[in-house]
Amino acid sequence: MDARWCAVVVLAAFPSLGAGGETPEAPPESWTQLWFFRFLVNAAGYASFMVPGYLLVQYFRRKNYLETGRGLCFPLVKACVFGNEPKASDEVPLAPRTEAAETTPMWQALKLLFCATGLQVSYLTWGVLQERVMTRSYGATATSPGERFTDSQFLVLMNRVLALIVAGLSCVLCKQPRHGAPMYRYSFASLSNVLSSWCQYEALKFVSFPTQVLAKASKVIPVMLMGKLVSRRSYEHWEYLTATLISIGVSMFLLSSGPEPRSSPATTLSGLVLLAGYIAFDSFTSNWQDALFAYKMSSVQMMFGVNFFSCLFTVGSLLEQGALLEGTRFMGRHSEFAAHALLLSICSACGQLFIFYTIGQFGAAVFTIIMTLRQAFAILLSCLLYGHTVTVVGGLGVAVVFAALLLRVYARGRLKQRGKKAVPVESPVQKV
Repeated sequence: MDARWCAVVVLAAFPSLGAGGETPEAPPESWTQLWFFRFLVNAAGYASFMVPGYLLVQYFRRKNYLETGRGLCFPLVKACVFGNEPKASDEVPLAPRTEAAETTPMWQALKLLFCATGLQVSYLTWGVLQERVMTRSYGATATSPGERFTDSQFLVLMNRVLALIVAGLSCVLCKQPRHGAPMYRYSFASLSNVLSSWCQYEALKFVSFPTQVLAKASKVIPVMLMGKLVSRRSYEHWEYLTATLISIGVSMFLLSSGPEPRSSPATTLSGLVLLAGYIAFDSFTSNWQDALFAYKMSSVQMMFGVNFFSCLFTVGSLLEQGALLEGTRFMGRHSEFAAHALLLSICSACGQLFIFYTIGQFGAAVFTIIMTLRQAFAILLSCLLYGHTVTVVGGLGVAVVFAALLLRVYARGRLKQRGKKAVPVESPVQKV
């Protein structure tokens, strides 16, 4: 038994060992290009910032710096380590709805159409570009196959920089509540968010985009398992039913759909391991952000804090690896890639703003329905543009998954109407 498990781990980390003569979709040039090695190198780069920062925070707390500190650095240390408790006079209502009584059904319908269109356009475009950047070559000619962009961390940085700028401008231009959270607490959500995004990009080298979307849709299953095992949480019968339907639908899709061209069982296993990492890190991000909202911050402030540390981590790691300059050179060699990366970042930042606005105007249930439909449209669009083959049984499995997700939204809404406590909705601040 132990030997079999060791073989599975080895094949997942080093897919070229189990290719069986078939060429993986993105064969590594050397052992330093293996995804598991790159993951460890990236994690070491983030640790070079997290560990000294953690030690500094503990030092200032032990020295009781909040009471004894003086000098020019005191405000900075206070904001980063201790935070600022907002006073009652500093409280700012985040979403005043004084116009609710004057809103007509037609105006509400137009706003809903605006939100739905913005979310669909932003994230469908983002999904198409994500697959294009990670799975296709740039600069291909009749005599040259071109070259692929392989540094997922550089793409994560591109997304976070623009999101940081957008969030910063929003904080400056729109009135925000007084910020009270210690800045260092954002770093934990930033770290998990960066790692989840990296796993998401990297997984596309090994599995198809439809498989990735279905893996995201089935995230409710491990969340329920962790809630049952760790928190001893109880669930309603409909929750078990929908989780079972989701698992059946995903199994139908995975078992009926044939392997992608130039892939092997070993590379597919690598993709599934990366998707599992994405789900785990993303679940931590959502839960940590939920805890941070206890400081009464706005969603834009959360967006700024998380993206600030994300930029710090990714820039530092890329500089340590010497990869920042290489990514910039790749953009210089291929203007098409530069345009794709910029548009990818714009869609990511705008999508987050549409998330905040939609939830503020219509609530989490409507937002969940829109994003569930977006996932279904993303699979269809990917199949049309990139030629993924889905069998009849696989298509039926996709339909079962999304029907179960919509059933969850409906059941949760019914519970709220009856005054029962529904399952908490995940924080949607960082999804890409």
